[in-house]
Amino acid sequence: MAEPFNSRHIVITGGSSGIGAALARQLAPFHCHLTLIGRDAGRLNGVRAECVAAGSSCVAYSVDVTDSRAIASCLAEAQASAPVDMVIANAGIGGKAVLAPATGETAEHARQIFEANTMGVINSVTPLLAGFRERGRGQIVIVSSIMAYHGLPDAPVYSASKAAVRIYGQGLRRLLAPAGVKVLVVCPGFIETPMNVDLPMKMPFSLTAEAAAARILTAVSNGKSEIAFPWQWRTVAFGASIMPSFMVDSLFQICRNALKRDF
Repeated sequence: MAEPFNSRHIVITGGSSGIGAALARQLAPFHCHLTLIGRDAGRLNGVRAECVAAGSSCVAYSVDVTDSRAIASCLAEAQASAPVDMVIANAGIGGKAVLAPATGETAEHARQIFEANTMGVINSVTPLLAGFRERGRGQIVIVSSIMAYHGLPDAPVYSASKAAVRIYGQGLRRLLAPAGVKVLVVCPGFIETPMNVDLPMKMPFSLTAEAAAARILTAVSNGKSEIAFPWQWRTVAFGASIMPSFMVDSLFQICRNALKRDF
């Protein structure tokens, strides 16, 4: 797995915890130059210190991906230090913060979700595209969700925000392929992260952030264009895609009732 990562300059958003932090830790032994972006300065600097101790140079920026100007400035500074080889657009919001009440999300709530999960990805990718095209190489990894395949009743806007970046990644891959730039779209199921600890539902077939990060890096090494995991949720998502809508609606209602839990 080392070849695509040795001594590469890799940008990771959402690098202070969860999948982003796990990716940074797993890449650090390859002596990468890591640029980590996240909102929590304390946790971000903790991850940075671990990466430096493991053998990588690492710079951390405490910035919100919804701030397009600040992100563009960070990425310009990163590019000036060394050309970026790969960006992993992982930052976003989830967990209890994206669940909808019985009346649905308000317009303001929906805007917050889309700003973080959709525009945050776009803000993290677009400043690097010109450099990738000029050099005729580059790797973009967009972290979506298994929920991008179907609209979930408890999180309609979250599902839509993740579906948007999945389709964005697919289109971007087809646009940039002639220039030698690769795009991987990642659609994970439930991941055991601090963001998900307060979810009022069970998380069957959940994976640790470390396991998810390992799958992502393996997919990059193997030149994959899109992955969905774990296989149980991938099977449900793909199977529901060929079922009549009324059957899918019934299936999701059954799952919704089965997964509820009280705190």
